[in-house]
Amino acid sequence: MLLLVGLGNPGDKYADNRHNIGFMAVDEIVRRHDFAPARKRFQGLISEGKLGGHKALVLKPQTFMNESGRSVGEAARFYKISGDDIVVFHDELDLAPGKLRVKNGGGLAGHNGLRSLAAHIGKDFRRIRLGVGHPGKEKVLGHVLRDFAKADDEWLDPLLDAMAEAAPILVRNDDGAFASKIALILNPPVHKPPPEKRLEKRPEKPSGPPSEILPADRDQSKI
Repeated sequence: MLLLVGLGNPGDKYADNRHNIGFMAVDEIVRRHDFAPARKRFQGLISEGKLGGHKALVLKPQTFMNESGRSVGEAARFYKISGDDIVVFHDELDLAPGKLRVKNGGGLAGHNGLRSLAAHIGKDFRRIRLGVGHPGKEKVLGHVLRDFAKADDEWLDPLLDAMAEAAPILVRNDDGAFASKIALILNPPVHKPPPEKRLEKRPEKPSGPPSEILPADRDQSKI
């Protein structure tokens, strides 16, 4: 069973914040793939459905970002899900807006939500890093807790749509293929039309009156 986790803060006040792009990502997956309505459980909101014919769960911790691990840990222990089957969608300051990278385990890059998860389930879980850009060290908190700008819709909506379309690939534990599929959706190849065939020119007919054709039995010497 696959557990998809979106990181964010609960409540309307934070709904459109950059920090909540993880919530936005899993919300679109739930909508696109007709998951069941969310239920309150494991200190979060959990939805059940299928991706690629396999059972999947979507969890949005309601503990606030810094305590997300409490919710994810409860769900993982209840369903006996290991890190290989936990995929976490989260905002990433070190990527430009609209960029996506996948990662399995490793460092936490100062992300409080990831730090909480690591404390409860260890570091070996899969991550979908969603770029929101870095405003500079002194402006980080205000940046992530501020709503996306209207201009961000140009890349945000297509990215969310592409992730939802590619989500069934995640059940294969092939996050590289997931990222490649998204890149293909967002930047489809341009097919150039084949070159036109050049028509061969027919030889031009000579100008002037046509030559007289004489009968074969006529004496041409008298002409």
